[in-house]
Amino acid sequence: MQELLSITWTVDPVAFKLPFLDRGVRWYGILFATAFLISYYFMDRMLKAEGMPSKWMDNLLLYMMVGTVVGARLGHVFFYDWDYYSQNPGQIPAIWQGGLASHGATIGLVLACWLFARRVKKPTIYFLDRVALVAAVAAASIRLGNLTNHEIIGLPSDAPWSFVFTLANVADPMIPRHPAQLYEAFCYLIIFGILNILYWKRDWGKRSGALLGMFLILLFTARFFVEFVKNSQGGFESSLGGLLSTGQWLSLPFILIGFYFLWASGKKKAA
Repeated sequence: MQELLSITWTVDPVAFKLPFLDRGVRWYGILFATAFLISYYFMDRMLKAEGMPSKWMDNLLLYMMVGTVVGARLGHVFFYDWDYYSQNPGQIPAIWQGGLASHGATIGLVLACWLFARRVKKPTIYFLDRVALVAAVAAASIRLGNLTNHEIIGLPSDAPWSFVFTLANVADPMIPRHPAQLYEAFCYLIIFGILNILYWKRDWGKRSGALLGMFLILLFTARFFVEFVKNSQGGFESSLGGLLSTGQWLSLPFILIGFYFLWASGKKKAA
């Protein structure tokens, strides 16, 4: 029998070690931090182009970081592993052990923008539109972090671009699988490009809610379809008959909300 072509992925999740840090510095943490640096650059560029106060960006970045991390962690706790954390609440803050959910991160970002908007007396949708643009490229960076962690892997595959995730926490790590993380990262980069064109070339920044709506539609539609080739992440999917994964069920309301904002954006202008 012909041997299947695949890429053997042996990358060590730890980038380098420090004497005072037992776990070392992981590639995931570096890429997670990179996501915020990239977001800062593009958000700062947009706000400066629109003549907004330069001091806003430093404060907004702090809100975004806290909202993303807290939201992502609580999303994982409540959406994917509540049975465990309900019995071990002391483990909820232990984000260094892994467990962040993108749907929770989205909710956290929305709340962060709402709080910051109240502080600077600006409509929340103004910040959500601009955060949506940078969130796409940040999400791609985080998915690359998942790749280095050998997590969020795909289902078995005989495609020549399949990966053997040698350090994956599964019963059969040597089976070639879809690199689901790369599929998502690639989709998110395309979405980032589309949103940039809409903002800089099509003037969608003046259509209140349009960028947010398009972001939600494109990103969570991509997430919905990639889930078909992704290894189960658990959650409540089994209680709903297993027809769709937890990630797919959670993506549907975000897609519908996106269509609402896109529809409503034609009826009002940005403040």
